[in-house]
Amino acid sequence: MGKKLRLTSALRAYLMWPIYLTVLLLIMNLSIYTIDKEAGYVMSAFVLVYFLFALAIFYFNRRKLITVLVRYAMDFAQVQKYLLKEMVIPYALIDVETTLLWGNNEFMDLLKGKKIIGRSITNVIPDITQESLPKVELDGVLHIELNDRNYRLVLRKIISPHFEEDANWTFYESDKIWESENALIAVYLFDETDNIVLKKENREQKLVVGLLYIDNYDEALDSIDEVRRSLLTALVDRKINKYMQGIDAIIKKLEKDKFVFIFQYKYLSVLQSNKFSILEEVRNVNIGNEMAVTISIGLGVNADNYLTGYDYARAAIDLALGRGGDQAVIKDRDKISYYGGKSIQVEKNTRVKARVKAHAFREFVEGKDKIVVMGHAIGDVDSFGAAIGVYRIGKTFNKKVHIVINEITTSLRPIISRFIESSDYEEDLFLKNDQAKELVDVNTLLVIVDVNRPSLLECKDLLDYARTVIIFDHHRQTNEAIENAALSYIEPYASSTCEMIAEILQYIGGDLKLRPMEADALYAGIMIDTNNFLTKAGVRTFEAAAYLRRNGADVTRLRKYFRSDFDEFKIKADAISSTEVFLEYYAIAVCASADVDSPTILGAQVANELLNIADMKASFVLTEFNKKIYISARSIDEVNVQVIMEKLGGGGHLSVAGSQLEGYTIEEAIIKLKNTLETMVVEGEI
Repeated sequence: MGKKLRLTSALRAYLMWPIYLTVLLLIMNLSIYTIDKEAGYVMSAFVLVYFLFALAIFYFNRRKLITVLVRYAMDFAQVQKYLLKEMVIPYALIDVETTLLWGNNEFMDLLKGKKIIGRSITNVIPDITQESLPKVELDGVLHIELNDRNYRLVLRKIISPHFEEDANWTFYESDKIWESENALIAVYLFDETDNIVLKKENREQKLVVGLLYIDNYDEALDSIDEVRRSLLTALVDRKINKYMQGIDAIIKKLEKDKFVFIFQYKYLSVLQSNKFSILEEVRNVNIGNEMAVTISIGLGVNADNYLTGYDYARAAIDLALGRGGDQAVIKDRDKISYYGGKSIQVEKNTRVKARVKAHAFREFVEGKDKIVVMGHAIGDVDSFGAAIGVYRIGKTFNKKVHIVINEITTSLRPIISRFIESSDYEEDLFLKNDQAKELVDVNTLLVIVDVNRPSLLECKDLLDYARTVIIFDHHRQTNEAIENAALSYIEPYASSTCEMIAEILQYIGGDLKLRPMEADALYAGIMIDTNNFLTKAGVRTFEAAAYLRRNGADVTRLRKYFRSDFDEFKIKADAISSTEVFLEYYAIAVCASADVDSPTILGAQVANELLNIADMKASFVLTEFNKKIYISARSIDEVNVQVIMEKLGGGGHLSVAGSQLEGYTIEEAIIKLKNTLETMVVEGEI
């Protein structure tokens, strides 16, 4: 500050022009000397006077000029200061320690008279902390709420080399600006309340498309006297319409059991908060009907247009039906949310769908050269039995058939060894992943059984090799699905995939004849998945079993196959003896995996055994295998273990489900399971 004021080079050059012109006059003077000396002398006198006069003006008026410039600069600075002070945008300066150094009038008005100059701004705006200040970037942006208004807060780091005593670097040319302790932070507040309100209103007024289907319309009417059927229909329609009136929705009946409705987005949170209570209300309608009426709802949210929203709703309702019905599914672009799904889906008495699927499957079989069948990883008896059923269909139509299986578990070994040892079956019937990849081409029909999730397939890469994919499964669908399947037959009501394949076999035609060994495999799949016909065994389950028995299935032979050895029996006994009862109704056990070929299957058997304990609503058995924690979940009818396992990344059926946890120890997995159960009990989900 003690340095003398100096003119800039540009201004100095401008003021020196009269002196510089003296040189031109001297040259002119010399030219005149060559013409006339006396005229040259006169010219020289005038040049000298001009030079002295210009020099005097420069030296004597320079200080006055500097004074004028300084006064102008000061006045300009005052104007700038006034403009900042009166700027309508709240503006302040803080240091790197969040101390408020200065604020304009608008900013100070926001503080409502609080005197915090020289104190941390965090006291009035908690969002501004040292961690929130820009470190590497020039600007930092925060969204805050202050005095019931919303603001976009911009933090801009400002620094000049003049802040440093020995600075010799340029502002934008060095990272030193971020290391300076003398940096200042400019704080700008932009009121975005009106924008947020308008965005919220616009979002809330968007229309949401929904589809509502009655799952078991015909079956429920058949369970009641004919004179009451119209009353039951009227009561269900009244419940639905009254519920829709509560959310100001427009609802239109498309068919006797299908509705489409439209409502504003702002009511979606209401539906979610009461967990779609219409599901329970309709289920409770009872005027003597033996079967409760259930509905499924699909909603399409945040679509770019109404047509896309309707497509979302259709995908959601398909997913709800594929998961067993009696639930609501929301499709928000790629995000899927589930609500309900607590009741057991009743099997359909009609086999029309099975017959239609069988005829469609036959057309695909006849149009391909070879068939490759694949189940889920760590295959079980159900996936193997279903694969054998597909094998027999392929051979009936003279097609080459291969089954992809990598790991033969202890449960499979007794039954699969019969096929390996038999001379009636090809040596290349069973393939591993690498062999299957070399075999599959555009003329191959890829049939997937007992699984509908790509991540659980025996060989996921085969989906990229085959153009035609067909799915047979009885597990409930999730948002992870196999895309572009040419034929998808997924029925959650079925007890097993073997039951579904047994029905397909009866309608496929072609004079199909099962061999006893093949009938054994299919019967074993049904027997294992139903826990000896105790779980999910319906009328069609026993009809499928009867068909297989007529084709040579031997129950006594199968019972011998699936007896446990003494070591496995002791492991199961130890797991049962160490079972912990959690929240009075949930059995949690740990099954040892050492020296056991198929610990996951052993864990499933323990879970089934624990359900025989009185008052147990569900059982969960944890098994550590291949650096993962496998959870087998079972219930009878009071708890939907599928929704519990979905919280842990798994899935399955209402009464039979499972999950795989990676990166957890047994102790951590138990804690996670308990926390999930506690949360779901508190929130009323189970």
